Amino acid sequence: MTAVALPATGLLRRVRTETAVPPRPEGDPGLVDRFGRRAVDLRVSLTERCNLRCTYCMPAEGLPVIPSDALMTAAEIERLVRLGAEHLGVRKVRFTGGEPLLRADLVDVIARCATLGVELSLTTNAIGLAGRAQALRDAGLVRVNVSLDTVDPDVFATVTRRPFLTRVLDGIAAADAAGLGVKVNAVLLRGVNDHLAVDLLAWCLERGHELRFIEQMPLDPGHAWDGTSMVTAAETRAALGEHYVLTPDQAPRDGAPAERFRVASRTTGAHLGTVGVIASVTESFCADCTRTRLTAEGHVRSCLFSDEESDLLGAMRAGASDEQVLDRWRRAMWAKPRDHGDDADGMVHPSRGMSAIGG
Repeated sequence: MTAVALPATGLLRRVRTETAVPPRPEGDPGLVDRFGRRAVDLRVSLTERCNLRCTYCMPAEGLPVIPSDALMTAAEIERLVRLGAEHLGVRKVRFTGGEPLLRADLVDVIARCATLGVELSLTTNAIGLAGRAQALRDAGLVRVNVSLDTVDPDVFATVTRRPFLTRVLDGIAAADAAGLGVKVNAVLLRGVNDHLAVDLLAWCLERGHELRFIEQMPLDPGHAWDGTSMVTAAETRAALGEHYVLTPDQAPRDGAPAERFRVASRTTGAHLGTVGVIASVTESFCADCTRTRLTAEGHVRSCLFSDEESDLLGAMRAGASDEQVLDRWRRAMWAKPRDHGDDADGMVHPSRGMSAIGG
């Protein structure tokens, strides 16, 4: 890889296939990159802190905490979401972490952004959601994506290193009761919870929640990820297919990472719901990526698997105008790499883990 300076960013980035990034052409106001992709889906990390210690995400002792004054405030988040919505074509915003429920001002963040004409969702482990679901719905939140790898309490404790399954399930129930849409995200770990995939799907189908299985990605800060032990999307589909009839959903993906399937009973043929499979590693969907990301410190990351960041928050606090912030954001996305492949195993291992980046 070659390090090159990006105009108007002051940061270095690694470029996979080009020795230099060509200048961004004038005229297109959106978040377009060199390969014709347009980012309309914004992920905003609110904190790197989390009250779980999932084995594929964080070390048991946790990670260094970012000082609170280095994080975006509710007003700064509102400004960046407004710029994205009004000038860059952003249509959807999902707040992530770490665990965003650890932000005391989360309801304020949602309320501020709910007036900006974008769809708001939240990725959460649901611990603490039971007491806040209704307030979040009233503030303008539409949906929660809950990380839940199993409904077996012993296996849950093994994966998360915490005995909090009941609190998670209470949070999901409260979200449902508050009128929030609920999706469940699960990572299968070979020899740990992969044998429980069918049980988790059955649990979600019974409650009307869409489950998405996500391939384990090299986003652990300890870089212990090993592709040979990963449960692949093909293996997941095969395991589910032994118990259900899976039919590819005909609705267009529109840049969504999940390949969706209609689920039917093998005995009666009755339609039971849908399930998604996100093949982040083995069946790359980079060509259709529509996402742009902001870390909790207000840095643009054009790719989840990239180490390149452009500091918007620092520019804002230094007095940058809206147009200067927009220009920096556009330039960062113009330099987005073609895909996440580079290492011998086909994947780049970012120096920061998922909890620090925000999904």
